[in-house]
Amino acid sequence: MTIGERILLLLRERGMTQKEFSVKTGIPQSTISEWRSKRLNLAADKIMIICEALDVDPVYLISGTKNVSRYEKTKSLVIYNDSDEYQMLLKYRNLCEDNKKRLQGYALALEDLQKK
Repeated sequence: MTIGERILLLLRERGMTQKEFSVKTGIPQSTISEWRSKRLNLAADKIMIICEALDVDPVYLISGTKNVSRYEKTKSLVIYNDSDEYQMLLKYRNLCEDNKKRLQGYALALEDLQKK
């Protein structure tokens, strides 16, 4: 099964129309139709957007394998490189381990304050 065929199967399972999927992902309906006829393969730059739209793991989308233990509980996120989240993640990755732990503690404390 191709990735395109797997996407079409997931659309059917979720009761999502090609139009809804197109709006959600920005992928033209004509491209989605071409996956059905196998004339066009999926562009790699759309995989994470599609995974988020269909709430599916990228490993499953690409391989069709649902029981890959390393990825069973993995949830993928799409973070756009022009976002504040992306900039924070870059800064976090440059911290030493002690400062990462301090930042995690601070984030947990802020989350607790927000809940009150």
